[in-house]
Amino acid sequence: MSHDDFGLGLHDINNAGVYAIDTSDISALSAAMRDADLKVIRIDLDGVSDKRTLLARLAAQLDFPAGFGGNWDALADNLRDLQWLPANGYALFLADVDALRAGAGAGKEFDTLLDILDEASRDWVGRDVPFWVFLSQSA
Repeated sequence: MSHDDFGLGLHDINNAGVYAIDTSDISALSAAMRDADLKVIRIDLDGVSDKRTLLARLAAQLDFPAGFGGNWDALADNLRDLQWLPANGYALFLADVDALRAGAGAGKEFDTLLDILDEASRDWVGRDVPFWVFLSQSA
């Protein structure tokens, strides 16, 4: 499978960003990202419907340092750092975002998450480090 099979231009760092994908594409896209020598991290958000649980799940799965503030600013800061996860680049797969998108007040929180992920991606790309984020809904 070529890196262009997904129509994302995976070979071009400037295409890195936040994308919605089908759950069925996770395995092949993960393999393409590993082949590109990126650190692939899958974060299962099944059942996550609120900000507190989301931030806790992200902190645990990304192994945030002790003292993570548990708020949007702390998430943004940690996503732009990741010194404890050294890599040539990153590919985050946030799986099963359904509950988060549908939860009470989650529409706004989901939009905030997307903004933070997009800002983190642009920050990394500005340092010539690819930072891809893929969001999938459950099948």
